[in-house]
Amino acid sequence: MEKIRVRFAPSPTGYLHVGGLRTALYNFLFARRNNGKFILRIEDTDRNRYVEGAVENLISALKWSGLEFDEGPVAGGNFGPYMQSERLDIYQEHVKELIKNGSAYYCFCTPERLEKLKEEQQKQKLPQAKYDKQCLTLSKNEIETNIRNNVPFVIRLNVEPNKKIIFDDIVRGKVEFESNNIDDQVLIKSDGYPTYHLANVVDDHLMQISHVIRGEEWLSSTPKHVILYDAFKWERPTFAHLPLLLNPDRSKLSKRQGDVAVEDYRVKGFLKEALVNFVALLGWNAGDDKEFYNMNELIDSFSLERVNKSGAVFDLEKLNWLNAEHLRRKTQEEILALLKDELKNSEFSHFSFSDEYLVQIISAMKERVSFVKEFITKSPYFFDPPKFYEEAAVQKNWKDDTGSQLKILRDEFAALADPSKEGFEHALASTAEKLGIGKGKLIHPLRLSVSGMSTGPGVFDIVMILGKEETLKRIDTALEKIK
Repeated sequence: MEKIRVRFAPSPTGYLHVGGLRTALYNFLFARRNNGKFILRIEDTDRNRYVEGAVENLISALKWSGLEFDEGPVAGGNFGPYMQSERLDIYQEHVKELIKNGSAYYCFCTPERLEKLKEEQQKQKLPQAKYDKQCLTLSKNEIETNIRNNVPFVIRLNVEPNKKIIFDDIVRGKVEFESNNIDDQVLIKSDGYPTYHLANVVDDHLMQISHVIRGEEWLSSTPKHVILYDAFKWERPTFAHLPLLLNPDRSKLSKRQGDVAVEDYRVKGFLKEALVNFVALLGWNAGDDKEFYNMNELIDSFSLERVNKSGAVFDLEKLNWLNAEHLRRKTQEEILALLKDELKNSEFSHFSFSDEYLVQIISAMKERVSFVKEFITKSPYFFDPPKFYEEAAVQKNWKDDTGSQLKILRDEFAALADPSKEGFEHALASTAEKLGIGKGKLIHPLRLSVSGMSTGPGVFDIVMILGKEETLKRIDTALEKIK
């Protein structure tokens, strides 16, 4: 296989897991790095686990993340259909070939017999429950009679005993399994639908997939797939199994310990660039200490040979840091567009703000926020006058003579011909000098008056952005409310 063709093949069972995003991302980066094709295939043959709307959610999450697929549902391509439920005839056709060459067989065992067999093997303390190949010895006449009488059946893989199954893995090197430890896997279920194993191998071959890049949890399934490739006399793809994603306590990442869906992080306001950057580093590095990447840099740097074997810890603090870094490196125009979208969904959606005004807020707050929404939550006073004043700050900074001093400062501001940052600063310094007090005696009450808070950007930046008239109004309101 000279052409690089890789696929991401999720099951439509809900939202896209961050582990799934990592798998999709590595496939995408590998394809783009090698001028190959990135294919999306939906493995929806397990109808019991199918969730309505999940396919649309998956496609939406991939597109939001910047992982545009070259072939797949909606996108089309020359190797479709890309939904496995639309390929059932293909699987039936190929399983007949396996039955014909002895690599698969009909099994008519009832669920009750299989359960009893499992219980007996557990009593014998065997390492794993396996099918005992009872139906392998059925005659052609017995098989035909059962089918004619509509006896339910599955089709199983015929695993030869006492064989070594060996394959190479880019991440793990040479991998070896004993066939005696591999069950005669069901390939076609009693409802006529294929299992993951048959559909996966048939589709990967017919879609000319050159590299199978997937999570470590599929490593134990790979010998079954290798047996199938060999049974069909097909060329095996190159395998690469990615390390598990772990919680900080090194347990497997799960919803019980936090958010695991891409949609969760999107809703919380994480930038797609930050999430992709973070996920890329979960199990891969370029061999240096670099941690900040945009998509083009990831494409240029990525290689499967640099993927680690050991599990990767999902460190939320690092994701928060990356989000802040990506936000700060965006242009004002990019942040402006994001802030306007955020405002539409905020409590201030009914207000109108000019782009010039919002750009000033961005300049003042950019180094103080990690998320776009924090331009609003950390400085709500830029969008609406304060309704409350921080109690601890009032106790600390509002003394008996503060009101009279602030009135004098207010009059100085009102007389300002130049309401610039420097103009406000000069007026306050002049007032403090006249009153014979330190500037802090005015700065803290002023900040409290205009923002209701004790923290934020420089107070002269705040009043300059608000403007003279709004600043005067807010001082007047504070003088009335704070006693």
